[in-house]
Formats: sequence, C-alpha cells, structure tokens
Amino acid sequence: MRAVIDTNVLISAQFWRGAPHALFGHIREGDLTLILSPALLAEFAEVIGRPKFQTILRRTGRPQTQILAELLQLAEMIDPPSLAMPVCRDPDDDKLLALAVAAKADVIISGDQDLLSLGTFHNIRILNSAEVLAGFTGSPE
Repeated sequence: MRAVIDTNVLISAQFWRGAPHALFGHIREGDLTLILSPALLAEFAEVIGRPKFQTILRRTGRPQTQILAELLQLAEMIDPPSLAMPVCRDPDDDKLLALAVAAKADVIISGDQDLLSLGTFHNIRILNSAEVLAGFTGSPE
C-alpha cells in the first residue's frame, strides 16, 4: 500500500508510541510504502527544529539529522506539480493531495480534520493512523 503521511503523523510516529509509531513498523517491513516530497520533508524538518522539540530530541538521543536520514532511507521521494485549483481550507494541505495524486497513493494518513473531512480525493482514501493500522493483521513490532 502506498501512503502519503501528513507531518502531524510523522512527528507522532517519531516521538511517541501509538498507531502512528506502529505504522512505521509496517513501513520497515515493506507492507506500507512511505511517499515523501521535498516540501513535506522540509516542513517536517522545520517543525522538529522548533525549540519545543529540542528537549524531546535530546531525550530520544536521536539528532534531527539522524531522523531525517532515516525518513529518507524509508521513503520514495516525488516532487509533484501543484494542484490546478485549491481544494482544502488550509492551502498547505493541498501539497499532500498533489503528492498523493502524483504518487498514485492508496491512502493519505493524517490527523488533520481539514483533510479527514474530505474522506477521499481522486479515489485516494484519507484516513487517520488507527484506521489504517486496523487494516493490518498482527503487528510487526
């Protein structure tokens, strides 16, 4: 299954336990293909570079560069064209939709209600982490 994962889920997966973290077990096992774009990776890097994440990074013992390198190793990178017209209330969310279409993704995984309220976009399901995780039997971790 090919998945575009929103920044909020990527952050939860890296720093906390729960459904987003468990999804990364499926990425590592090859059950789920992580799709990233340069813009999505830059947004993730900017967010974890914020002062409030510095304490968390120190606690994990994983520097920002290591986390970014691990994501790059796990992901397929695609630089999509922009959507022809805005779709979401939050224009930043259109980047995820454009990436999903360009990547021929099966699912967009997000915790953002602006995206989740769409339900689907170009026949691509938009689900939260728990909904995607429920589709897998067993846990790779």
